[in-house]
Amino acid sequence: MKTGFIGLGNVGGKLAGSLLRNGIPLRVHDLDAGLVGDFVARGATDGGCPGAMMRDCDVVITCLPSPAASAAVMGEMLPEMGPGKIWMEMSTTDADEILRLGAEVAATGGVAVECPVSGGCHRADTGNISIFAGGPRSAVEAVMPLLKHLGRRILHTGELGTASKLKVMTNYLATVHLVALCEALTTMKAAGLDLATTYEAIRISSGTSFVHETESQLILSGSRDVNFTMDLIMKDIGLFQKLAETGGVPLEVSPLLIEIMADGQRRYGPRAQSDRIIERLEDATGLKVLADGFPTVLIDDEPEEEGYEVMGTVGIAAVAG
Repeated sequence: MKTGFIGLGNVGGKLAGSLLRNGIPLRVHDLDAGLVGDFVARGATDGGCPGAMMRDCDVVITCLPSPAASAAVMGEMLPEMGPGKIWMEMSTTDADEILRLGAEVAATGGVAVECPVSGGCHRADTGNISIFAGGPRSAVEAVMPLLKHLGRRILHTGELGTASKLKVMTNYLATVHLVALCEALTTMKAAGLDLATTYEAIRISSGTSFVHETESQLILSGSRDVNFTMDLIMKDIGLFQKLAETGGVPLEVSPLLIEIMADGQRRYGPRAQSDRIIERLEDATGLKVLADGFPTVLIDDEPEEEGYEVMGTVGIAAVAG
């Protein structure tokens, strides 16, 4: 399939790079001409504009920072859509918005597939990130060859909208654990514990998580640059809160989490790195939550391999057994 990619930022640039690295001819577009120029130097083609890309490609992938950005790009692409055209939305977005835009795509005879990713920018860079794919089974199968280069584990979540809901849920859980880890590490520092030892205690125990084994290292090294900003966190946890409110679920942790992250934005700026939320507790206590021997950047050392589809029913059966 002739493939286009729109949005070459922190995540999108790495995903597009995985396609290019694996020999997929690629047309690209971004508002930042420098990012486009870098991809052209690596073998991609300048796609010109979203409308031209949809006209010239069979499938166009978008990875953009907000639902509004996706809507604006789709507004340019829709007149060029029709039977045989596929839109792959890899942004983290509002499920209602993906359904709205998906209906507009379907009205042209085209097909929409949502494919948000989870696992961190360092795994997006190596093609080892996980992908949730929502949409008609036939459409997911059509883009599966691309998905297998974009990520390692691919889960078909159901109809359009399901992947976006699951994605904001996972980002909510990751943010909960980030804030909890900040409290745990600061409390252990105040109690006189060695923080390198504390890190290992969490890592080998029931308290560990993906967030701990990645972001805690950046907190302790002082880097605090996970390549994910507070404004993106606020978007995602806000979307999760919206889902809960729509479903009539009276959440208690979620509103507090939103309040904590909003305070972090007021203190350090709306686009401050999300790991800097630890600094609220450092400011309050006068402590420095740091330890020697931790990396300042995350590197995925898992060898790149072709992705594969995760069958959810197999996992359920395994747990039941």
